[in-house]
Amino acid sequence: MTNTFSIAVASDHAAVPERQALIEHLRAAGHTVTDFGSAPGESVDYPDQAALVGRAIVAGEADRGILICGTGLGICMAANKVDGIRAATVHDAFTAEMCRRHNDANVVCMGARVHAAAAICRMADVFLEAPFDEGRHTGRVGKIMALEQDAHVAS
Repeated sequence: MTNTFSIAVASDHAAVPERQALIEHLRAAGHTVTDFGSAPGESVDYPDQAALVGRAIVAGEADRGILICGTGLGICMAANKVDGIRAATVHDAFTAEMCRRHNDANVVCMGARVHAAAAICRMADVFLEAPFDEGRHTGRVGKIMALEQDAHVAS
């Protein structure tokens, strides 16, 4: 890994061991990690965890975010409700890479009931290593972000 990042990480209760293994892995690679929990045995709602990570990124307290719940789906839906967040649920190294290269994702979401800790760490590495390809993708990401503005105007 050539770049190091400030990373906000959180999980719900379904993914505590996987989150803890991921944090250890990320710190060993030289990244700065802010752990937003949850604690072992603590039941939490994944939208609350997604909000903590999303808000940290929007506030400039972290470069990227990693969220883990049972499937990676619900926590991703919640993260995408935070203005400025482009979260993607990934299932393998390819989707982890492409969400960065084509969509400039700033949050990656994974499922602890879908993947073992080692696979989660590998997908996180790929997500962090992949650059945004810019070019034709810049306009498309701009259109994604404009949808947030459309939603504000409509409400």
